Formats: sequence, structure tokens, C-alpha cells
Amino acid sequence: MRDTLTQRRGLLDGVVFSGGEPTLDAALEQSMSEVRALGFQVGLHTAGLYPQRLAKLLPLVDWVALDIKTEFEDYKAITSVPRSGEPVRESLALVLGSGKAHELRTTWHPDLISDAALMRVARMLKAVGAQQWVLQGYRATPVTEASLGSGERTLPDELVARLSEIGPRLSVR
Repeated sequence: MRDTLTQRRGLLDGVVFSGGEPTLDAALEQSMSEVRALGFQVGLHTAGLYPQRLAKLLPLVDWVALDIKTEFEDYKAITSVPRSGEPVRESLALVLGSGKAHELRTTWHPDLISDAALMRVARMLKAVGAQQWVLQGYRATPVTEASLGSGERTLPDELVARLSEIGPRLSVR
């Protein structure tokens, strides 16, 4: 496999570890090390729920995407887990302090995060020194459709304009 990957180096620049919560995988650190040893860049998508694991992985990554679901104090409304925003707050500090290229992401659904809460998230991200924030509208999946509805939720242009004035550099997907 190593020879095949080496031969294909021109087609692939890096590997992003994602899906579910990759920091739960006991083999992640070893896999990242192997990918890096092959000369590829390493990316990580995480919800930031396990800051101790993230701290061990940060030296191995070139880029990290961290989900910021809402204000840390309001995470329970989305996750149904008390104090679930606290580890994400710690993970955010780790990512920002690491100097690694990063992207902070928030998926917006109007029934889960109000415009006012989104504005507070923008202010908080700016205050902690975040550089890049990505907002993405909700897209139904078979798992979420029953509770959050079908179709897509698109961020209103007026809200995007207001958020752009407040927070870090904003992209919308």
C-alpha cells in the first residue's frame, strides 16, 4: 500500500480524518502518524468533545475543523447533554492556541439557534481571536428528518450581512 500511495502522490495532497467523531478511534493517532510519514498533509474534523485527545493529535495535523454548535452555555439544548459545551470551549482554546490552520463551523437551523444566539457566537469567536468561521444551513438526513424536518434551511442574507460585520471572516456553505 505504501508504494501505491507514494506513486499516486501527485493526485493526493492530504488525508482528512472525519465522520462521526474521529477522536474516539483508538487507532487515530497511529493512522495520522502513518499518513504524515508518507508525506501527506493531515486534516481533522471534530466536534471537540474530547479536548485531551485533541491535544495529543494537534501536533500531527496541518488543519483542523471544529464544530461550534451554539453558545457553550446552550449546548444542552442541541446535544441533550448537560455541560457539553465545556469540552468544546477547551478544544477551541487548544485549536486557537496551536497556531494550526483551522476552520470553525456552525450548522444553522432556526429552531435550534436563534439569530440573537448566532450573533453572540460571532462576538465570542471574534473575542477569542478566531480567524475563520463557516456557517452552513441545515440539510435533512434520514436521521434528522423526523425531528428537524425535511429539506434545507438557508441562512437569510440579512443575517449573514449582520454576522459578517461582527465576527471573524465568514463563509457560507
